[in-house]
Amino acid sequence: QVQLVASGGGLVQAGGSLRLSCTVSGSIAGVIAIGWYRQAPGKQRELVASTFNFGTTNYANSVKGRFTISRDNVKNTVDLQMNSLKPEDTGIYYCNLRSDDPWGDYWGQGTQVTVSS
Repeated sequence: QVQLVASGGGLVQAGGSLRLSCTVSGSIAGVIAIGWYRQAPGKQRELVASTFNFGTTNYANSVKGRFTISRDNVKNTVDLQMNSLKPEDTGIYYCNLRSDDPWGDYWGQGTQVTVSS
């Protein structure tokens, strides 16, 4: 069974940094993509960053130049380094994995990020 556990959220002042980590467990032979999403109060979930095979990455325009997504295949984690945080970055951050072996779209439990002014 595929499981994702997100961690690293917290309270930080504007301009500060946080590093989120998503630990992946289970037998997964066909990973398509791994990414981070967030949901702010009163808004729908949105893509923050994603990474595909061979290092291809995508970022939301609002986080370009500030956030970096990376994968550690030894530790089986996907991390999100968040720098120069802004109050509008506040929300619950979820990690996501898409696979075709086994086929599925898997989600972690989410971790709260709060940025104060």
